[in-house]
Amino acid sequence: MNDRCPWCGDDPLYQHYHDHEWGVPEYDDRALFECLNLEGAQAGLSWITVLRKREHYRKVFDGFDAEKIVRYDDRKVAALLQDAGIIRNRLKVAATIGNARSYLALRDEGLTLSDFLWDFVDGSPQINHFRTLKEVPASTPVAEAMSKALKKRGFKFVGPTIVYAFMQATGMVNDHLTTCPRHRDLR
Repeated sequence: MNDRCPWCGDDPLYQHYHDHEWGVPEYDDRALFECLNLEGAQAGLSWITVLRKREHYRKVFDGFDAEKIVRYDDRKVAALLQDAGIIRNRLKVAATIGNARSYLALRDEGLTLSDFLWDFVDGSPQINHFRTLKEVPASTPVAEAMSKALKKRGFKFVGPTIVYAFMQATGMVNDHLTTCPRHRDLR
């Protein structure tokens, strides 16, 4: 794909992610829960690091099934912290378990994660028109509001910058550059 967003470089995995996933509106609760946790795992690292580990994350975190994750005990946590296939950070592992609790609490209130999150953008993607990477913000007031609401509900590793990256990844905002064919495809 000529003129794709330059952040994915020449890495075939990154290019495939850019061309087929990044910015595509996602409404599935489990997929949103997975992405939110993976974006949190990425904090302080590059996304390609997590992308390369994503399949293993899915395996060891039971497909990001919140019902299973909330039952993780000390032994499971210890095994995760020894697993070189994931980011072995105690706080990030604990956050995923806590986020599963928060996700299920939201569901128990009769809310879907999808409806809760997409409500911040009135249910449809915000289409931005950035021409260069320098124009793309690290966060926005909407991401700050979503971050605050997630934190209030007990979610961790959901600061405004992480949340904005999550919004970009899940298509809540279209931040493909206007020169990229995916910008047009996803409008």
